[in-house]
Amino acid sequence: MNKYIAEFIGTFFLVLTVGCTVIPGATGVIAPLAIGASLMVMVFATGHISGGHLNPAVTLAVFLRGRCEAKDVIPYWIAQVAAGVCAAFVAVFLCGKSGTPMEITNVPAALVAEFAFTFALAFVVLNVATAKGTANNSFYGLAIGMTVMVGAFAVGAISGGAFNPAVAVGIGVMKLVSVSQVWIHIVADLVGGAVAALTFKIVNPGDE
Repeated sequence: MNKYIAEFIGTFFLVLTVGCTVIPGATGVIAPLAIGASLMVMVFATGHISGGHLNPAVTLAVFLRGRCEAKDVIPYWIAQVAAGVCAAFVAVFLCGKSGTPMEITNVPAALVAEFAFTFALAFVVLNVATAKGTANNSFYGLAIGMTVMVGAFAVGAISGGAFNPAVAVGIGVMKLVSVSQVWIHIVADLVGGAVAALTFKIVNPGDE
């Protein structure tokens, strides 16, 4: 149970940071920096307990890579998505309003953007937090947080920059994206995580 609580806490603060920076319309670089930093610190905080996935797509990637037991996958997903929903309600309460839905006009571009940077995120997680060659390093949280920050800067205006189905559900609840378009993030992100796991196995032969 401690693993699921850790996943809930870490995902909660990630999504809360998204809401509290994006709903008020934080200017300039504030939102991507804050979101990347929140993921970084929560990965460091929860990594030794649950692995610090904080993302259903990452959980899928770690499972396919062979470092997450099958019995934990669904409970992790439940904890992560529940945290995203709870954080969304808290963010709306704190900000005093919900957001203005982003209209995704180019669905193929949004799918590619979400896939690409979720792939990047999961690939980084697998290589810095599960690979033999980087075992016991002290930089894994920074690398993971920076990947999300880079993605938010690069394609946030195209897809909303979720790279995480739990975040996607949260931003849907906060009305930062249309609920009818959340499927874009969920599908692309899960596929990105799965492909990252397969790619990890190809480029790290023998790392079981």
